[in-house]
Amino acid sequence: MTSDNHYLNHTTTAGNNDGQQMGWHFDNSYLNLPNGLYTLVKPTPVTAPDLVLFNETLAATLGLNAAALNTPEGAAIFSGNQLPSGTASLAQAYAGHQFGHFVLLGDGRAVLLGEHMTPIGKRFDIQLKGSGTTPYSRRGDGRAALGPMLREYLISEAMNALGIPTSRSLAVVTTGEPVLRETQLEGAVLTRVAASHIRVGTFQYAAARLSQEDLRSLADYTIQRHYPEISSSDEPYLCLLQSVIHQQASLVAQWMLAGFIHGVMNTDNMAISGETIDYGPCAFMDTYHPGTVFSSIDHGGRYAYGNQPSIAGWNLARFAETLLPLLHLKKETAITTAQGALEKYASVYQQHWLRGMRSKLGLFNEEDQDESLITRLLSLVETHKEDYTNTFVALTHDKTTETSLSTQPGFSDWLAAWQARRKRQPYLINDSQALMHQSNPAVIPRNHHVEQVLEAAVHHHDFQGFHRFLEALSQPYAHTSSQQTYADPPPPSFKRYRTFCGT
Repeated sequence: MTSDNHYLNHTTTAGNNDGQQMGWHFDNSYLNLPNGLYTLVKPTPVTAPDLVLFNETLAATLGLNAAALNTPEGAAIFSGNQLPSGTASLAQAYAGHQFGHFVLLGDGRAVLLGEHMTPIGKRFDIQLKGSGTTPYSRRGDGRAALGPMLREYLISEAMNALGIPTSRSLAVVTTGEPVLRETQLEGAVLTRVAASHIRVGTFQYAAARLSQEDLRSLADYTIQRHYPEISSSDEPYLCLLQSVIHQQASLVAQWMLAGFIHGVMNTDNMAISGETIDYGPCAFMDTYHPGTVFSSIDHGGRYAYGNQPSIAGWNLARFAETLLPLLHLKKETAITTAQGALEKYASVYQQHWLRGMRSKLGLFNEEDQDESLITRLLSLVETHKEDYTNTFVALTHDKTTETSLSTQPGFSDWLAAWQARRKRQPYLINDSQALMHQSNPAVIPRNHHVEQVLEAAVHHHDFQGFHRFLEALSQPYAHTSSQQTYADPPPPSFKRYRTFCGT
């Protein structure tokens, strides 16, 4: 493995606009990778860019000048009409198993402007989503509609506030141009910020289409960018596999704890960095059921809520397959090594999930019967069709008597067992409640509220409700009275709610 920072050396190309006053500092290390992994392409200009959402908090975190960007000049950049100096816009090539079927893919409607360096030296991809056609568009128009871009902005920012690793949204601009889906919709471009857009599918593409040395270059680059602590290891590629296994186990456990359903866990949607990316038909679960599916394209329930841990394990096995040539010269030895790493995934996931569930129940220490206590509660919640999030909020505030669960058979016995369990730990009940308070969100992006604010924004350009909802979601653990507006379960009309990809 390359021992220095060869792949992260400064590489830039000139742009059309001096972005220094806006705070942009691009350093495009991805260009040092084999050119089979990307194609240089510029965003397609739009007719009339209008900045409808701008994330000032994220801009400050990135060291950007919010005042200079929240302007028509900023809208020109976020639409792709103008590029700051130092950008090297490209579309990434990758493959993926989509619902189990392998396909060659790539950024069909997204362009990576480059990698922005923050004042403290952190590196972030800046990507425009909906920015026009690329060589990977596969007969698509390369554009995006306003509704799905607003949805990604809302959900990704809510996920960040929940403390779940995620890509984030910096801006949404409307384009002044329609996009045609089932009907004519208003066009928009989202600016997405991520640790990187390297995916399991990126490695699958390299393994399928490029040389072994190109694959090694991608692995070395990924280690230097995301896991530099393992770069001096005697077995860096095994350590890379182990690191990604641990990151994904932690991430999916956090999804499960929050009741989040990604909806389309194809291998091209699994980021090597361990962030949640590609918010398509995602949603949060209301009534608890492991078989919950919202995605309109997931007819068989492959990516149902309860299947997410095992699907992540399946995806990781596909990642391991790409690394086999780097793990050992002998294929049989490489397979044995990879299997040994993959066998640990289930237990690592379970550890993360149990730790999170203990926190949701106010438990600091461990007892052998904790898993049984947790599964008994979830079984009751499932059997009696209770709201997942509100069940834990009621426990947090000791208000279970105000819920229908309190009258269900078996709950009083469970409650007594839980209360006895809390008393056995060497912590005060107040400490236990404080832990629950910071582990159980009072508000999530409930589907009926998401649809309500999107309806007003998309069809009436009324963003007041969107901003109020976003504000409530920005502090999910605050448990304020104002958040109660968004805590109600969905009305009966949402029982068959469906989400869509937005492509």
